[in-house]
Amino acid sequence: MKNGRTIETNIPARLDRLPWARWHWLILLGLGTVWILDGLEVNVVGVIGPRLTDKAGGLGLTDSQVGLGAACYVAGACAGALFFGYLTDRFGRKKLFLITLAVYLLATVATAFSFNPIWFYACRFVTGTGIGGEYAAVNSAVDELIPARLRGTVDVVVNGSFWLGTTFAALMSVPVLNASVLPKDVGWRLLFGIGALLGVGILFVRRMVPESPRWLFIHGRDEEAERIVRGIEGTVSEESGERLDEPEETIEIRQRRTVGFGEIVRTAVKLYPRRTVLGLALFIGQAFLYNAVFFTYALVLSKFFKVPDDRTGWYLVPIGLGNFFGAFVLSRLFDRLGRKIMISGTYILSGLLLIGTALLFRGGHLSATTLTICWVIVFFFASAGASSAYLTGSEIFPMETRAMAIASFYAVGTALGGIIGPALFGRLVDTGKESAVSDGYLLGAVLMIAAGIVEIFVGVEAANRSLEEVAAPLSAQEEPEKVGA
Repeated sequence: MKNGRTIETNIPARLDRLPWARWHWLILLGLGTVWILDGLEVNVVGVIGPRLTDKAGGLGLTDSQVGLGAACYVAGACAGALFFGYLTDRFGRKKLFLITLAVYLLATVATAFSFNPIWFYACRFVTGTGIGGEYAAVNSAVDELIPARLRGTVDVVVNGSFWLGTTFAALMSVPVLNASVLPKDVGWRLLFGIGALLGVGILFVRRMVPESPRWLFIHGRDEEAERIVRGIEGTVSEESGERLDEPEETIEIRQRRTVGFGEIVRTAVKLYPRRTVLGLALFIGQAFLYNAVFFTYALVLSKFFKVPDDRTGWYLVPIGLGNFFGAFVLSRLFDRLGRKIMISGTYILSGLLLIGTALLFRGGHLSATTLTICWVIVFFFASAGASSAYLTGSEIFPMETRAMAIASFYAVGTALGGIIGPALFGRLVDTGKESAVSDGYLLGAVLMIAAGIVEIFVGVEAANRSLEEVAAPLSAQEEPEKVGA
């Protein structure tokens, strides 16, 4: 059965009017912490890059092959986002965010046992599929469970927690890559094992997170959705000590079981073409900048500044912390000042700062320390902007296509920026020329500034508005076209 009966529900309004309580922290712990794992995975390859090029490390890759390994991870993430994103919209958020985490756990453990480049590439690809699937399932669930007035703040902080993972990886790399502590062919493998241990802990917490009631009532399971929401209300009321009034706002929807690919494409291309352009611009800009820089920064430090591979972690720690605190400090402004001014501002400002960094690097005016300081400043603003790309992708499209919208933007944007970026920068670093690497930085700056300009002209102001107000469900009685393109 594709379409079912028509129902009227006030579940979205009831979820949006909830006061913040410990229950919401459980949601963040169970779902949001996956970005720490992604940050760990991304930075592990960056920080162990010099060790992977050392024959004593067990693989003996070239700089370009390290970039290729990073590209394999990103390619897997793109494929996983599309595959698991479709399944998330069809079978529910909870099933998929458990499955995708399990895929990640198995693949990252297998990576630790890599014995040749092909095995390493394959494991990185599969690890990426799990993480890519997480983006769609987790972002959808978080936004559908968090009150509208806090959605921007929470989403930016959650996505910004990625940088806690990069910082942790950088710190752990210092002892495990120290050849006097662990053999060269063992230390880097241990880093992947640490990521798996964190994933197991998250899996146990995640089992307590409920299915999205918004997904349930659209897919013919309104009684189950009602039970879950009443349970949430009881828990939140007890934890906060507040009496919850029944909201008057309701929405009528036609229940349905599935949404075909044709309708997904129609929604993106015909109903919301400007929003599609916006999502692509934001994702391409941030994906190129971050994946290009972070997958190869350890190589830059080694090649141009002769930093030993067991010391590169110390340079990545402040960058990771700068990224996290940028998202954390600026996050509240996405709800207070609004999406358009904050997204455009963070993209354009970080792009301008990146131009300055590129020119200083090209002129030979930077040391390893001063280049790192420049990155801290650039990414303080860029991290909030990059996090807002995921927020934008998840809130400006209808409920039925939300996970696929996130997945599609992530896949296309990351394929263009994340696969090309690391591979391109690996080759640029291989040249040993500051001018070549700075040209790559300038390209990243142009993409960030261009995305900020797109936000100015076609951005959607979604601050303090319910998801259903920003983009009515396709199954709602009100036609989606009335919401606005």
